[in-house]
Amino acid sequence: MKEKLEAIAADGRQALQSAATENDLQQARVRYLGKKGELTTLMKGLGSVSAEERPGLGALLNQLKDQLEEIFQARLAIVRDEEIRLRLERERVDVTLPGRVRFTGSKHPITLVMEEICSIFTALGFGIAEGPEVEKDFYNFEALNFPKDHPARDMQDTFFVSEDVLLRTHTSPVQVRTMLQHAPPVRVIAPGTVYRRDSDITHSPMFHQVEGFLVDRHVTFGDLKGILTAFISQYFGKSIGVRFRPSFFPFTEPSAEVDIQCVICKGSGCRVCKGSGWLEILGSGMIDPEVFKSVNYDPDIYSGFAFGMGIERIAMLKYGVNDLRLFFENDVRFLRQF
Repeated sequence: MKEKLEAIAADGRQALQSAATENDLQQARVRYLGKKGELTTLMKGLGSVSAEERPGLGALLNQLKDQLEEIFQARLAIVRDEEIRLRLERERVDVTLPGRVRFTGSKHPITLVMEEICSIFTALGFGIAEGPEVEKDFYNFEALNFPKDHPARDMQDTFFVSEDVLLRTHTSPVQVRTMLQHAPPVRVIAPGTVYRRDSDITHSPMFHQVEGFLVDRHVTFGDLKGILTAFISQYFGKSIGVRFRPSFFPFTEPSAEVDIQCVICKGSGCRVCKGSGWLEILGSGMIDPEVFKSVNYDPDIYSGFAFGMGIERIAMLKYGVNDLRLFFENDVRFLRQF
């Protein structure tokens, strides 16, 4: 048994000292020091040894067990340190390498234009109101002086959900809802999404508008011209020319289209303005007394004006975009320019 013990001691030391990984080291420990290991088996065999040899062999077994445990612990520390060193080597960050570029997001050009328009009008004392995009016929048409058989309804190709429910064709229903909820004076703009059955390089079935209106005593067309001229000067620059042309809208009387001097040719005439030197940007007018009757305002006491503009058209002029569909195609190359 003594020869066998010496052979196991030599093999055990070699196995523990040569283990390259913690897993190999643990396997060697189990083989020699485990419950079913080589030393445990020898200890169980001491009963078959003579009484004279048993104490000496028992002492050698315990001594060898302590030696192998010390070797294991020392080797374990070395192996773990080496594994940490190798992992740090693999995961090392070269701080001299250039950093990865993070592309930051930005607001959509339509959002940028809408926010700028809203900021100008809020500075002029207007509040902001919103309303539902799925609207009733009463708010979208009837209360705005569009009777059921009125030919002006043909001016707006409408998406109908049912006979009385539709996708709003303008943000003017917010004007009606606001006036029904608030007594004069009111001074509000209503930005939002609208829908019409129209699609080409200058039209989209879904687009955005800003409606604005003001109601109080003694409001005149001169007040309307002053507000809109101030807005245009702020947005396009004080040097831009402005003109008002007579027009027709069922909910305003008198009505006017508002043109600005062409931002491309500066009024000399080009393809964009069709040689006229002017570009239409919004519609406006004095609120029709019939609209006041729909919201229980007394037209003999109160007067007011309203105006509306398409955000996409303003954005096309501001950024020189020649195809409205670019705003909705989500082409990152286009959007990164803003």
